[in-house]
Amino acid sequence: MDRPRALSRLRAALAGFATDWLPDATSWCVALSGGPDSLALTAAAAATLPTTALIVDHGLQPGSAGVAEGARRRARDLGCVQAHVLQVQVGVQGGPEAAARTARYAALDAARGDAPVLLGHTLDDQAETVLLGLGRGSGARSIAGMRPCDPPWCRPLLGVRRAVTQAACAELGLTAWDDPHNHDARFTRVRLRTEVLPLLEEVLNGGVAEALARTAAALREDTDTLDLLADRALAGAEDGDALAVTALSGLPDGLRRRVIRRWLLRGGAVDLTDLQIRAVDALVTTWRGQGGVAVGSQLHRQRLFAGRRDGRLVTYSQPV
Repeated sequence: MDRPRALSRLRAALAGFATDWLPDATSWCVALSGGPDSLALTAAAAATLPTTALIVDHGLQPGSAGVAEGARRRARDLGCVQAHVLQVQVGVQGGPEAAARTARYAALDAARGDAPVLLGHTLDDQAETVLLGLGRGSGARSIAGMRPCDPPWCRPLLGVRRAVTQAACAELGLTAWDDPHNHDARFTRVRLRTEVLPLLEEVLNGGVAEALARTAAALREDTDTLDLLADRALAGAEDGDALAVTALSGLPDGLRRRVIRRWLLRGGAVDLTDLQIRAVDALVTTWRGQGGVAVGSQLHRQRLFAGRRDGRLVTYSQPV
């Protein structure tokens, strides 16, 4: 990597992103961990618009408060107009990675005011996300990866390799924090980063990360188009809070299941699986009087069901 070019590449990527996604922005926040990706992004952001750095201290490692304070001082040195340390309590739901992510995003959302938040995800992170989706069989939506902009979350570096952010830090003379969790093989993403992707790059003669990122972009366009069609079909099938089976039965399979998914989410379902969606779909396509289908929800001491009554799909709850 030609170091003198690294920071200019980041600034160009950020300027292009701002033009495409945030043309009216007069300021923004950046989520700063102290690692090379977010540190390089902070430097580029502070040189572009008034920038507030938000540093989340998860409190999961010894000395985390000192790391957060060091990142706060560095943000001010880089020209951020404000820099705040956000201390959070990490729960346990969904495992350590998911729980930390939930706490982090909640803290960032509460602290950002009305400003968008820039996140330091790179093309390498996108490739890892696609591989995770493939391995879990989560469908096209998961393989489509992270969106460049999902307000208020903005990812201007999804087209930039991690090597560029590392080189930008070197160009600026910045020593980034090396998170020990990024080397802990207990985490699936770490093994993808250090074992799986390097092997794929070797076997397939390079270019794998870029190819995975291109796949995500293409699938995201398809997914957005199908979501638009599903919204229209959902509006045509709605019967109060229910769905008319006759309106659903004529839809193509993939579109019908997408309508059902969106309807279930609107009704309070969470963490839907493909198996659950197909089971609800069977209430339309292979109806033989079967009972309701349990789906995940956040109801307290209640279970959420989808069932068929009088030619309509309905949701209802029952005590656990």
